[in-house]
Amino acid sequence: MPQIVKDFQGQTVITTFEMTPATAFDLMEALEVAYRDCISLQPGFVAAGLHMNDARTRICNYSQWQRREDYQAMLRSPEMRERNRQINELCRGFEPVMYEVTGVF
Repeated sequence: MPQIVKDFQGQTVITTFEMTPATAFDLMEALEVAYRDCISLQPGFVAAGLHMNDARTRICNYSQWQRREDYQAMLRSPEMRERNRQINELCRGFEPVMYEVTGVF
């Protein structure tokens, strides 16, 4: 389970996905399967959370990794490259962005 703390020494990644309500649940299912069967098993994975907005037009993914390089290695793996091609077909696009926790309230 993600724990958001200011002194987190790992890498935080927030990814937003844009889709239509028609593909929202298919995309969420693909992401859940990817986390269950692949991403959560990768070296350096700490935790993640998936969120969907009420309009079913956006999914936000919050993930934590021990190191930036662990996250990048996961993205480069053959399995995730194939999964990301499939995920991309279910949405208009997605953008992962690396962050640093600067405050918790």
